Amino acid sequence: MRHDKAAMVIELARRMAASAEGLTLDEMARESGVGRRTAERMRDAVLALFPQAEEVSDPPTKRWRIRGGLSAFEQAPTTEELVELSKAAQGLRATGEPGRASALEGLERKLKSAMRSTTLNRLAPDLEALVRAETIAVQAGPRPSADEAVLTEIRHAILAGQPLGFIYSRPGAEARRRSVAPCGVMFGRANYLVAADRETGRIQTFRLDRMSAVKAEAGLAAPPDDFDLQAFASQSFGIYQDEIEDVALRVTPDGAVEARAWRWHPTQSIETQGDGGVVVRFRASGMRELAWHLFTWGDRVQILAPERLKTAMAAELAAAQRGLERA
Repeated sequence: MRHDKAAMVIELARRMAASAEGLTLDEMARESGVGRRTAERMRDAVLALFPQAEEVSDPPTKRWRIRGGLSAFEQAPTTEELVELSKAAQGLRATGEPGRASALEGLERKLKSAMRSTTLNRLAPDLEALVRAETIAVQAGPRPSADEAVLTEIRHAILAGQPLGFIYSRPGAEARRRSVAPCGVMFGRANYLVAADRETGRIQTFRLDRMSAVKAEAGLAAPPDDFDLQAFASQSFGIYQDEIEDVALRVTPDGAVEARAWRWHPTQSIETQGDGGVVVRFRASGMRELAWHLFTWGDRVQILAPERLKTAMAAELAAAQRGLERA
């Protein structure tokens, strides 16, 4: 029954939008097949739902219409949609990707500028309340800063179907010039280019922060016909909340360049040591997850503090050793 009433209100709104001169209460009642008092309640519901509805004086009576039709209202973003857009931009900015955040913030500004002022004013109190009541949880752990110029060049190559050339550098290996067929980008704890070898078609991944001299090349280079980026990403894999502690990590000289390029945490500071190494300091929780990450640094990282991180690392090492022994 409630659904029927809502449908009648929307249908009345459509008729008010279709009428250039507007509808009187008697016309609303007659066209809706209801009494005048019911028509009055339906009109009030329309006025509450559609702020652009207006009263037109037509002595000795009054009329109501919705100028400009319903398309502007039906296409306008909802409060929830605007909040999610704002939070997505906030999350990207918090994780060190200002370029991608700016793109979403620009879209938000364009959407708001295209909305009727009455609609925007109606949404503003709820929008402000939700934005203040929700935030992005900062995930403890390192994250490489994104080079927006690299991302822009990758996107250009993907859209043009061109090969992508770059120099790829990995710790302990000689830098190599690569030329691949770009398939897409995976964003996560580290951002990766997913690309196909131009000769074999084998899918490979390349960390964006290890790529330099990135440029789209002449020619054509398309991904394999059966390649699905989402399916590829789903083949691979966290937030732990516990006591916040001061973390200090000493990175050896051969890992110092990479350590400086990483966004470890919003509170981070990096101190250069006399031997060329660095000490990274920040305050964070999630020692177990941080221990997991430190495995990827091998012997290039020494834990100075806290003791709980050393304990977590020792426990994970012991667990891994037990697993190896059982195997």
